[in-house]
Order: sequence, then C-alpha cells, then structure tokens
Amino acid sequence: MPVVRMTPDTLNEENKRFDQAPLRQTLFLNSVPKCGSHLLRNIIRMFVPVEQQYHVQFIQWANLGEHLSALNANRPQVSWGHLFFADNSAMELAHARKILLVRDPYSWVLARARFFLSDEFSGNVDRLKSGELSVEELLNLMIFGIYQKAPPMYDIYTNNAVAWLGTRGVHLVRYEDLVRHLKALDGRDAEYFFATLLEACGIALPDDWRERVLIGSDRKQSGTARENLRGIAIDFPDELPDTQKRLVDYASPGLRAILGYT
Repeated sequence: MPVVRMTPDTLNEENKRFDQAPLRQTLFLNSVPKCGSHLLRNIIRMFVPVEQQYHVQFIQWANLGEHLSALNANRPQVSWGHLFFADNSAMELAHARKILLVRDPYSWVLARARFFLSDEFSGNVDRLKSGELSVEELLNLMIFGIYQKAPPMYDIYTNNAVAWLGTRGVHLVRYEDLVRHLKALDGRDAEYFFATLLEACGIALPDDWRERVLIGSDRKQSGTARENLRGIAIDFPDELPDTQKRLVDYASPGLRAILGYT
C-alpha cells in the first residue's frame, strides 16, 4: 500500500478541555480519498472521548480484517477510512452509523494530483514527481487511472461512495458544504448543518460546539491540507480546465448529478 507521511496533531490534548459524552453506537467516517477526510475526522474527534477514538490506522478494504475491533458493536468507537461497499464491509458496518464524505469530482482531480506529487505521498507512482509530464497529462492520469498502478476516478467513486448511497445508516456529506459552513460558522445555517451532522453521528449538539469545530477544523492540524503539502514542483490551476471537465463527464457520466452536484 502507498505510504502517507503525517505530522502528529495535538487534538487529543485539545479534546480533554471539553466535557465529552460517550458514544452509544459504533461510528465510521467513510470517504473517497482526497475529499477532506482529515478535516471531517478532526472535527468529529472534538466531540468524542479520546478513549473511544480508533487511531491505529485508516481502515481500508485491504486492511479491514486487521481492524475489526474498531467496529465492535459491543464497544462503540469512532474510526475512519476509505472502505469499498462490498459484502464484508457492509456486514461489518451493518450496526454502525456511517458518514459518507464526497467531493465534487472536478476539484477532486486537482486534489488527487497535488497529493500524488507531494512529499507526503510515496508509492508506485513516484515517477510522476519527475516533472516530465504536463499539468494536463497529470490530470488525465487522475481521471482515467494509471495502468496497474492507480485506479481510475470512476472505480474510486463507484466503490467508495456511489455504491453506499441509499443504504442503512449512511449520511452523505459534501466537502463543499462542510467548507462553506465553516466559513460562516456564526450563522443559523451552519448551526443546522452541524447539528444534523452530529445527530447522524449519534452525538448531541453541545453549547460549545462552535469552539470545538474551530479547533478541529484548524488547517494547521491537518498534514494533508493543501497549504501543508510539500515538494510540489508544478503549479496546478485553481479550477479544473474545461477540457478535463468534459473528460470527467465522459469518464463518469451522471456521477456529479447523483452526488448532488450540477
């Protein structure tokens, strides 16, 4: 499996400043890779006792069997990862609350490319960091995949997100909605958004929820936040080029619509 190098955060210490109510039901934070996984995880960590947080590993299909203790219905914990929808994962999570985090495929292509070229990522695609390819060529590889090395966008979104839709206990969260409400945290819309999110997690909204969200969403606490990625020698555009947008629509027709993007 690829290696992701993460700088330790201080959120366990921050967590202890607040009164924490124990989880009554297993909670799994599932996401498409590069959709703000650490942002969502860090926010929810501020509402769950540290001893009920499973920090051993990001849980994925390849290591699911090694981390079943995180999903034990008799010992509720919050854990996180990128789990395919399949027979074993669906059965192991049948009793759990599940948050499903997605991102607009247009911006996901850029986020994935930046991460692959960063010092924080190391795997069988490190040659991409050589600078031999243009930005457009790199983006196309993110959309269509790299033969026998990295799956195409269609497979990632299908297995990690779309196939979970409409199943028991799944609450869909769009990265863009999360970020938008973080930028207007004092508003009533933000309060409704986070109250709904926490309710889906089995957590009551405490009076100090804004302070907790601010601490958890501090981008300095996330080693994979865009500005904290190191070693990227290529300048990527802020928005996906029009041609690549059309290629996303060609490669995954209907994907943005089913996730609620227009």
